[in-house]
Amino acid sequence: METVVQNVWTKTKVLVKALIIGGIVLILQIPTFYVTDLIKEREQRQKEAIVEVSSKWAGRQNIAGPVLVIPYRENADSTKSKHFAYFLPDQLNIHSKVSPEEKYRGIYKVMLYTSGVHLDGSFNNISLEKLKITPQDMIWNEAFVHLGISDVKGLNDNVRLRWNNQVLDMSVDGWAAQALDEGLNAPLNLTGPDDLKNVQFSADLNLNGSQELLFTPLGRTTSVEMKAKWPHPSFTGDILPMQKKISRDSFEAKWKSISQKRNFPQQWKDNSFIVGQASYKGSDVTSTAAAIAGVNISNNAFGADLYDPVSGYQKTLRSVKYSFLCILLTFAAFFLIETSNKKSVHPFQYGLVGLALVLFYTLLLSFSEYIGFNFSYAIAAAATIGLIAWFIKGILSSSRLTVVLSVVLLLIYTYVFTILQLQDYALLLGSIGLFITLAVIMHFSKKIQW
Repeated sequence: METVVQNVWTKTKVLVKALIIGGIVLILQIPTFYVTDLIKEREQRQKEAIVEVSSKWAGRQNIAGPVLVIPYRENADSTKSKHFAYFLPDQLNIHSKVSPEEKYRGIYKVMLYTSGVHLDGSFNNISLEKLKITPQDMIWNEAFVHLGISDVKGLNDNVRLRWNNQVLDMSVDGWAAQALDEGLNAPLNLTGPDDLKNVQFSADLNLNGSQELLFTPLGRTTSVEMKAKWPHPSFTGDILPMQKKISRDSFEAKWKSISQKRNFPQQWKDNSFIVGQASYKGSDVTSTAAAIAGVNISNNAFGADLYDPVSGYQKTLRSVKYSFLCILLTFAAFFLIETSNKKSVHPFQYGLVGLALVLFYTLLLSFSEYIGFNFSYAIAAAATIGLIAWFIKGILSSSRLTVVLSVVLLLIYTYVFTILQLQDYALLLGSIGLFITLAVIMHFSKKIQW
């Protein structure tokens, strides 16, 4: 009778312990949530550091222009009200050479740059008839040219625009046209439509910025060439470059945009469209003129982001999402080894091993802020495996079982790291890995007397 009771208790004990271990796995998700909040907090601090440094240097830059603006009079209820007509260039060529510069705010690195930008092009086919405006209604002597720059604080030199035979000094002094946002303006003092035939223009900019440099394709045909001494570009915006070359320490890219690819006309009246700041990363339009006008032309901008691969907050956050899997697989291996070899491990000791697995992510976060994600992952994994191996060796008093569990941990961390690196195949690799893992657990669980 005692033997039967003992056998029943032995089987019940295994099941009860398995349930307790499952409960520990769930409880360990609580500190994991705190780790997730810590990662988001550190990432937010980095963003605040970027904003602070950029506010003193210059923010993201978007160059849009030039735009020819001519006021005109229009009859309305027996009075003549003042309006604006906007004309875009037929050809726009932009050449940019970017020199990145790294600045630090505490431990946080901020990507800044200085860019030399040369732009040239022409206005060939300005037609007032398409806008149903007569030359007599145009206020020619108040015409001006506008060059959109997202953050004029970044200008290092005075900007002079060569307009046919004229050299125009551009300034922020303003002509209040609702469809224009921040940038530079210069008066043209036109006398009539003859002054707009085959206009050639060019300008050079020496411009500071941070993180991203964009160009708005205002030309009927727009060609952009960018060179930078930076090996990690992230091409962003409405279109991708048609040519790109990335080397160990630099990149070159070329874009070409034609009017058929965009959602705005070559000329318009009033504030039907605006030339404002681009809505970065698909966010809502933030231009001041957007409250009045409908379509922000600068949302068609494209360019490059000087991506910093050392910043590993997103990868660290992704790795935490696999914490439940890592803890579950480690405990499963631990439980199978314990049960198969008739060893006894207290649930409290399972909890200590679980805390070591959670601390892996704080180590990963801490090191990644200094030496990059990949090296940090290797260091954190090695430290965690070493700590658990030392602890297990003292519990099981078996070098063989310690080596087996260490190899299992190494395979788990390698598996997760591979998934993090292969984003496009993460689901496929994850599914295959879990299937194989389940098969292994099923095989070894057959030896357990449940």
